[in-house]
Formats: sequence, structure tokens, C-alpha cells
Amino acid sequence: MMKSHARNTRPAPRRGLLITAVVALVAVIATVSVWLSQRDTSADEPVSANLPAAAAGPAAQQDGGADSLTALDKTFLTKVRQAGLWEIPAGRLAQTRASSEAVKRAGTHLLDGHSKLDQLVREDADALNVPIPDEATPEQQGWVDQLKNARGSAFDQLFVDLLRASHGKVFITIGEVRAATKHPLVRRLATVANDTVQDHMEVLEDTGLVTDATLDDVASAVPK
Repeated sequence: MMKSHARNTRPAPRRGLLITAVVALVAVIATVSVWLSQRDTSADEPVSANLPAAAAGPAAQQDGGADSLTALDKTFLTKVRQAGLWEIPAGRLAQTRASSEAVKRAGTHLLDGHSKLDQLVREDADALNVPIPDEATPEQQGWVDQLKNARGSAFDQLFVDLLRASHGKVFITIGEVRAATKHPLVRRLATVANDTVQDHMEVLEDTGLVTDATLDDVASAVPK
């Protein structure tokens, strides 16, 4: 009887250890499952959703709608559009009427730069629901007519005079807009316009035809 009793009680501790191990394993599996579930859910969320408003950037803190546009922002959109409407034709004219290779090169830069800028301003104006013109100003159209009637070295000088003065004046507006606009789309457009106009002024200056009179004309447009 004593031997039989010993055989019945000896496995009990082993069963207890087995049960404890199983319970611990189940707990580990449950913890890992919860962790994986949380990780999968957070992976589907954008990074900005896990950032405070200040860290998510300006676009996350404002609606980006037309309500945040200023009068200067809207004027800027108009000026960029009108610039392309006369400077693209002017760039084309330089390819056939200029006598200087440097002027032809400047015309190519105008064609390329304003074509891209014009596409961008039309997209932005559409997104912001801001009307922009479909034709250049009467003054700008008059400049194109002047260029159409010029040839050779006379064309070269007229082209540089008109384009360097125009770029210098719009460069002033770009700086004002880029410094103060609260709208991300307008800020981006101003940045692209700044780079484009800077390039155009440089290639126009590379012709060696920029005069003091032209620069004085630009200086007179700088706000005092």
C-alpha cells in the first residue's frame, strides 16, 4: 500500500510544472499577438498623424485654401501668367530675328523657363480658384509688336532692354511675395519664379547689352 501511494503522488509536481509552463506560453503568445496587431495598425497611418501639429509642418496647420491668399498673392499669380504670355513669344522671335548667339541663347532660356512656369501658375490658379488672364497686357503686347518689327543688332538691343527691365521689376515682386506669403502653393511658385527670373537676368546680362539706363529704370521701381 505504501508503494502504491508513492507511485500516485510522484507525478503531481510534474503536472503542476507543465500546467505553469503552458499558462506562461499562452501569455507570451497573447502579448506578441497584441504587439503585432498594434504595429500593423500604426503602419497604415501617415507619419504626420503621429506628430504634433507644430512638427507636422505648415501644411498641417493651415487649410491651404484661397481664404489665406492676400491681394499681393493674387496679383503675383496674374503677373507670372502675363509674363509668360509675352515673354514666350519674345523668346521665339529671338531665334529668327537676333544677330547675336548670346541673344538667341537668352531667348531659348526664356522659352524653356516661362513655358514651365506658365504651366505651374495655371495649375496653382486652378487649384486656388483664382482667375488669371488669357492675354498679356496692352503694354506687353506692344513690346512684342516692337520686337516683330526689329531685326539684327537693333532687335538684340531692344530685346535685352525690354526683357531685362521686365525681369528686374517682377523680381522685386517675387521677393515681397516669397518673404510674406502664408500660402504653401504661392510660396512654392515664388521659389520657382525666383530661380527662373534669376537665370533669365543672368543670360540677358551675358549678352553684354544691358545698359545703365535699363538698370536705372528697374531701380526706380524699387519700393522706397
